[in-house]
Amino acid sequence: MEKKDLRIVYMGTPDFAVESLRTLVEGGYNVVGVITMPDKPVGRHGSVLQGSPVKEYALSQNLPVLQPEKLKDETFLDELRALKADLQIVVAFRMLPEVVWNMPRFGTFNLHASLLPQYRGAAPINWAVINGDTETGVTTFFLTHEIDTGKIIRQKHLPIADTDNVGNVHDVLMKMGAGLVTETVDLLLAGKVDAIPQEEFFKDASELRPAPKIFKDTCRIDWNQPLKKIYDFIRGLSPYPAAWTELVAPDGSRQALKIYKTEKHPASHSDAIGSIHTDAKSYIDIAVVDGYLRLLTLQLAGKKRMEVKDFLNGNKQIGGYTID
Repeated sequence: MEKKDLRIVYMGTPDFAVESLRTLVEGGYNVVGVITMPDKPVGRHGSVLQGSPVKEYALSQNLPVLQPEKLKDETFLDELRALKADLQIVVAFRMLPEVVWNMPRFGTFNLHASLLPQYRGAAPINWAVINGDTETGVTTFFLTHEIDTGKIIRQKHLPIADTDNVGNVHDVLMKMGAGLVTETVDLLLAGKVDAIPQEEFFKDASELRPAPKIFKDTCRIDWNQPLKKIYDFIRGLSPYPAAWTELVAPDGSRQALKIYKTEKHPASHSDAIGSIHTDAKSYIDIAVVDGYLRLLTLQLAGKKRMEVKDFLNGNKQIGGYTID
């Protein structure tokens, strides 16, 4: 079968999923329909509906778009069947019921932004960086009943530098993943897929690291952790959703502070954990168990994100504060 004859239905929502869809379309693959999330209300009063990045791209290419509220809805299932897909591809969408993923004759494969079976879950890129991993990657695998557990088709590896943040890694994996998606489709067309059960990649489930969804409370910095752990935590949440803490004034009042970029300065000291050390001109150091974390880019609640020198121009009194 030629790629122009293989009927593909694509499912995805955020920017990460646009690159794979674009690569398929520009590569001459036959995408017959796109499934994405319903439009979301935006604006101060939620009075404006905004389509997902995948929807916007699909419409720009005149691709049919379906936006089901419920994936088991019979009207949606009838519309999906009418597309007569040979293959479904899922990138950053949502959990599918069996009636959906089992519909095409070639099945449904997913692109996941980790080296499965590690980091099953909603936030694999964040957690790989938070945990200080030196490598991650992308995986294509066939969908099955349990989320992110299906047989692995192909993987590509990516080194993580100590200076990378989640934004850097996301952007590289997005492009790497798009290439892996088309490579996987080509393997299917050639009948060369030899999918491997994930159980062959580990001996015990205790070896696996999860990647649960990240919430605001997840992002709060624990200053009692070692220097390297705090450093990795911040870059694993930068630029989004961003690690945060609270500045505590001498009078006890508090302000939320987001931190985007830091430097590690290991040292032995007797300073109180969370104490702030600054020349009020060029640097802010936070004392932690085994050294100082130097803040480079930060954002006070209600203010713009800025470099530390600009921040200090308007906050010279910060030396009398602490971090919590």
